[in-house]
Amino acid sequence: MQVREEREHYDHEHTHGHAHTAHSHSHSHPHTQTKAVLNRLSRAIGHLESVRRMVEDGRDCTEVLVQLAAVRSALNSTAKVILKDHLEHCLHDLSVDDANQLSALNEAIDKFMD
Repeated sequence: MQVREEREHYDHEHTHGHAHTAHSHSHSHPHTQTKAVLNRLSRAIGHLESVRRMVEDGRDCTEVLVQLAAVRSALNSTAKVILKDHLEHCLHDLSVDDANQLSALNEAIDKFMD
């Protein structure tokens, strides 16, 4: 039930915070990557829980840091999927001539997030 509620929230309303103010806007179309995003988030949450257990068990700080870096990488990868989905399905104002710009932006996002 909670996953469906989260997906419905992701599919229909995004809230963005900007310097102490927030605004939201609704989308009336489905996002094609919702299931992939939820799966990635579930894996990242599970991984983070295992890192938490490592800390509780007093594991070596170096091991913990390496695992935290892996979680951060997984979250960055998830953010990339969300952003690309947004660009491809939410920014429908782009004309056919803008396809090259969208492709270039996707490449820039890949480089920025790595």
